[in-house]
Amino acid sequence: MKYPWINDYLLGKPGVTRNDENWNWQRYMLGDKMFAAVCLDEANIPYYITLKLEPVEGEALRRQYPDIHPGHYMNKLHWNSVKPDGDVPEELLRHMLDESYRLILKSLSKKKQAELTGEQA
Repeated sequence: MKYPWINDYLLGKPGVTRNDENWNWQRYMLGDKMFAAVCLDEANIPYYITLKLEPVEGEALRRQYPDIHPGHYMNKLHWNSVKPDGDVPEELLRHMLDESYRLILKSLSKKKQAELTGEQA
C-alpha cells in the first residue's frame, strides 16, 4: 500500500480505536461510529480506503481523481473510497481522513465528544 502511515496517523487522533471484527476491514472508530476503513481482500491486501466527506467535496474529488470512487459498500452520497495504490496525493488523503474524523466527531453529542477527546464539554 502506498500509504503505510494510515494506521499510526488515525490511531494518533484523540479517541480513535481500531476494530477489525467485520468484513476483513480495519475500521477506525470514534465511539461506536466508523469514520474510516482500510478494506482488505482475502489475502489481506488493501483494495480501498473508505472515508466520509461532505457530498459536494466528495463529488468534486471523484471528478478530479480517477482513484477516488463512491463509497464501497457504503452510502455513495457521503462515503468515498480511495485506491490504496493510486495517484491521490498523500496530503489530500490526510485532508480527507481529517475531514471524515471531523464530520463523525461533530455528529456526536458534546458530552461524547469531550469524553473521546479529553476536552471540556
